[in-house]
Amino acid sequence: MRDRERAKAAARELVAKMTLEERASQLRYDAPPIKRLGIPAYNWWNEALHGVARAGVATSFPQAIGMAAAFDEGLLEKVGDAVSTEARAKYNESSRRGDRDIYKGLTFWSPNINIFRDPRWGRGHETYGEDPYLTSRLGVAYVKGLQGNGEYLKTAACAKHYAVHSGPEGLRHQFDARAGKKDLYETYLPAFEACVKEAGVEAVMGAYNRTNGEPCCGSKTLIQDILRGDWRFEGHFVSDCWAIKDFHMNHGVTDTAEESAAMALKAGCDVNCGSTYLHILKAYQDGLVTEEDITRAAQRLFTTRFLLGCFDETEFDRIPYEAVECPEHLKLAQKMAEESMVLLKNDGILPLKKDEIRTIGVIGPNADSRAALIGNYHGTSSRYITLLEGIQDEVGSDIRVYYSEGCHLFRDRVESLAWPQDRISEALTVAEHSDVVVLCLGLDETLEGEEMDGANSSMCGDKPDLYLPGPQRELLEAVCGCGRPVVLCLMSGSAIDLNYADSHANAVLQLWYPGARGGRAAADILFGNSSPSGKLPVTFYRSLEGFPDFEDYSMKGRTYRYLEKEPLYPFGYGLTYGRTEIRDVRPDGEASETDGLTVRGVAVNTGRYGTDDVIQAYIKNEESAYAVPNHSLCAFVRIHLEPGESKRFELQVPPTAFTVVDEDGRRFVDSRRFLLYVGTGQPDSRTEALTGQKACALTVQLR
Repeated sequence: MRDRERAKAAARELVAKMTLEERASQLRYDAPPIKRLGIPAYNWWNEALHGVARAGVATSFPQAIGMAAAFDEGLLEKVGDAVSTEARAKYNESSRRGDRDIYKGLTFWSPNINIFRDPRWGRGHETYGEDPYLTSRLGVAYVKGLQGNGEYLKTAACAKHYAVHSGPEGLRHQFDARAGKKDLYETYLPAFEACVKEAGVEAVMGAYNRTNGEPCCGSKTLIQDILRGDWRFEGHFVSDCWAIKDFHMNHGVTDTAEESAAMALKAGCDVNCGSTYLHILKAYQDGLVTEEDITRAAQRLFTTRFLLGCFDETEFDRIPYEAVECPEHLKLAQKMAEESMVLLKNDGILPLKKDEIRTIGVIGPNADSRAALIGNYHGTSSRYITLLEGIQDEVGSDIRVYYSEGCHLFRDRVESLAWPQDRISEALTVAEHSDVVVLCLGLDETLEGEEMDGANSSMCGDKPDLYLPGPQRELLEAVCGCGRPVVLCLMSGSAIDLNYADSHANAVLQLWYPGARGGRAAADILFGNSSPSGKLPVTFYRSLEGFPDFEDYSMKGRTYRYLEKEPLYPFGYGLTYGRTEIRDVRPDGEASETDGLTVRGVAVNTGRYGTDDVIQAYIKNEESAYAVPNHSLCAFVRIHLEPGESKRFELQVPPTAFTVVDEDGRRFVDSRRFLLYVGTGQPDSRTEALTGQKACALTVQLR
């Protein structure tokens, strides 16, 4: 029943048969059954950030930040479709067995479309990066994949965390994120608006923090005025987990649980992840909420359940369990992993040539780590392939593979009774016996993650700085000093200080958290079975010197659009084994406020290897005082080119690219003259120096 009006009518009819107590009970995330009406229990809490999570076996895709690096809307939509197929297959079986537990429903609290504004934020790897346009396009693609286009919703996606949320994790329960209207509408809200208006996302989740004084899960401004008012959102709104109790316990905007429940409900929060809505009936008795408030929320929730076909027979009921982690989905996960990996440096050592190598040393705490493959909010894989295993499988018995853990991920020794750096001598022995060293360093979800993640409890999941843990820095310097070629493979979900590696390693490959079998994809890239083609969705800064405070939500000095210093590796940057040259770029017609602009050109691979590449367009407003200081991504397309092949491409620049946002949050056209740059990266001097190529520039006059 994709027809919302029919679903709303069915919801009204069903809710009308409930008592007030029954209606109130349905506003909990763990809604109990109403047996007399034939309504089974339903748990609204499920996760699908990069695969069905926390409910047993499912295909493990790369972490969201890695999928963002692919710059591939079409592939991400296919991932969303595969995830929702597995979700339905698992739901069909659990429902058949009467299992209505948490993580067993069809409402997925994904994607996370917050802006990764600060590299210290521990949950940044859950996002699609620092750019609102890229985040919008990928958020829309994933929502469409999850929800499908059938008669019923395949699953219900949820855009989170609304809004102005990106750390600090340790302060999120009492923090007030202050953002001016320009930053709000220019950076923090566009992805949410796109998911609502373009993708029809069925749910939105509020953040823990306050935004400009109002708690996000009880904000009249965010929920009533913008989300339901300006954007005409018709789905349901859910609180982040136990966020509503923060109203009285941490934010201090209410005094009691009843007042907090009332504030959230009256603002438009329909379902409470937490326990505060257990106080709704008391709030009703105290006159803080009305029967109409409770009924309205219940109707919205049952509208979603009818849209999902929870009370009907649907085309998805026939999806078999065999769809879970099937060969087709595993192949898709590997393709996404390959597209996600970003080659940051290569002096020519890559791809590795088997006929020139007798021995390979694989060193590092993440070389054989399952945890570093999967990121957070993950499911369970039936098999994991680490980088070490991927290399071993690739070379077989033809090449000797030596291995050393090298050091602990963050402690100063592996064995508790040993001397500090008790694995470094073994690492140097391995390096000296090897023709080439693959050094695998980085982080995992215990060092960058959500507030509750344990190993980094002092920072509540956030990073204190950009440095690798001390033992890894020592290992990096020792291995790079041993006289052997070194390929650094980095597993992390955020920018790391790579100044030393940039100067001393022969190659640097960013793997992100590539999924349970990501080691296979990494090996394929290292040995040239496929070419790296990912692009950075975040800036890799040289340092945090002079960087704004973590608690400062102004965009000044942050991300490539507002950056005032040269980065180490820019947003949008990534090398391939080929060499893509952009030629003959020209507009197809005139630019207009209503239709935007179509740009065409030719891409030629003048290199020796076939490769994918991502052609990117950036726009710079030449006249308006409200323009962002630098330039903004406004279009991109991924193409494949064999050696010597030329291919025509088309970029569609949207009308919003020609607008600005003023200090009052108004978006409008304020200029007629623009510069449009088209290349395989940004039009900045650092990208030009790293790639040896300059973006093509066009002057565009808006009619």
